[in-house]
Amino acid sequence: MILNTPPPQPAAPPHIQFHHQGLQKIPVSFQGLQKASGFHGSLQKSLGSCLGVQKPPISNQGFQNDSILNQGFQKVSVLNQGHELLLKKQNQQKSFLQQKQLTVAGGGGIQQEPPPQTGGGQPLPPPVHHQNQLICDQLFAAAELMLSGNFSHAQQILARLNHQFSSAPTAPNKPFQRTAFYFKEALLSQMASDSNSSNRIINPTFNGMFKIGAYKMLSEVSPIIQFMNFTSNQTLLEAVGDAKNIHIIDFDIGFGAQWASFIQELPTKNNNNGGGCSLKITAFASPSTHHPIELGLMHENLSQFAQETGISFQLEVVNFDSFDPRSFSVSGQDAIAVNFPIWSASTHLSAIPSILHFIKQLSPRIVVSLDRGCERTDLPFPQYLLQGLQYYEVLLDSIDGANVVPEVSNKIEKFLFQPQIERMVMGKLQFPERMPHWRSLFTAGGFSPVNTSAEAQADCIVKRMQIQGFHIEKRQAALVLCWQNRELMTVSAWKC
Repeated sequence: MILNTPPPQPAAPPHIQFHHQGLQKIPVSFQGLQKASGFHGSLQKSLGSCLGVQKPPISNQGFQNDSILNQGFQKVSVLNQGHELLLKKQNQQKSFLQQKQLTVAGGGGIQQEPPPQTGGGQPLPPPVHHQNQLICDQLFAAAELMLSGNFSHAQQILARLNHQFSSAPTAPNKPFQRTAFYFKEALLSQMASDSNSSNRIINPTFNGMFKIGAYKMLSEVSPIIQFMNFTSNQTLLEAVGDAKNIHIIDFDIGFGAQWASFIQELPTKNNNNGGGCSLKITAFASPSTHHPIELGLMHENLSQFAQETGISFQLEVVNFDSFDPRSFSVSGQDAIAVNFPIWSASTHLSAIPSILHFIKQLSPRIVVSLDRGCERTDLPFPQYLLQGLQYYEVLLDSIDGANVVPEVSNKIEKFLFQPQIERMVMGKLQFPERMPHWRSLFTAGGFSPVNTSAEAQADCIVKRMQIQGFHIEKRQAALVLCWQNRELMTVSAWKC
């Protein structure tokens, strides 16, 4: 669908519908919705504070969900130490299991040596690292059983885990415990919906107020959002900021906060002599993650930013779940740039090579990619799950490092991190096959990494937060935000 400036009258925010048959344009209805003033005000405050000649249709035959042939893909070194840590963890698991004679039987539970006792005959609690290891072992075993179709035994293992999580986690609990709880819940959710494949789509209930509130909280207690948005924008502006007509292809528009700051920066970068430039954003979004009301209000706010800066603005929303590249075309007069965070394809893993092929045919000036170190497409599901567990433990620890109150941590985790974990688990279960690492897919697809000059800006963002433990690293051509020497977010730029 196409959304154009000028924005609609405030009395009636737009109602956006996802189109499921390719990219045929449909008119947007502006009647029938009453404005939710509280949510709209929250959105405006959140966004404000954060911040033709037609080419012939592309001939690619759609995003195919076929298994990927590994011919011609070369292994590449991974920027983080996740895989080595994983191998080390697996060796520790084997050693620990042998020493303790621990077995996880399909329906028999866990058997181990009698625990040591205090002088009064009371059993000593196991050390924390042993408890964490047992949880990892059980999550790993449940994942293997789910892959083999043995859901009943997997459910028994997860039920035993429920006894170790007496209630939903709260911020005083350690990051590992809270993270493990969310992954356990994600596995249980997938088993509950397995009997009806149509229910595997995450329920797109409208809780936009809470999500935007959590997003704003996260931006205030962690540099991760500002690092993503501003370093990406700096790279994009360097590539297309001087163009008369700019077209951004965005696979993860979120709440649109990134593009509000991008619009505000355009006048300082755009040096054309013909007046204001035009900006078009094509946002690939799934109905399972983006409610039409959220998209309508996002368009309203971005249109307002564009109007205030004298920029012609257009927003097009494309249903990612049913996208057909053959029906997509771009203007030959547009300077094209692509924003492609790897996690945006977490529920379309098998389509990543086709997405990259589609992007290359657009001939973009730049492709900005972001990854969290847990987008390990080269790992089987159980190891993939442990890699995600390791990442989110570090992420939650970084939030705790800001000394936030439990209420803030709980909201950030409930409305931002837990849905991410659910999509991560669901996507890998839908396509558990191993494929080359995503960087290998980029290289094999004809993309080459290029340097970004946003390092100074990234350092400034981290220093402004005044939270000890965050720092920026330059790894080859990529910028990495780290917490206690552990990778949180990587921004890289690519050209084809």
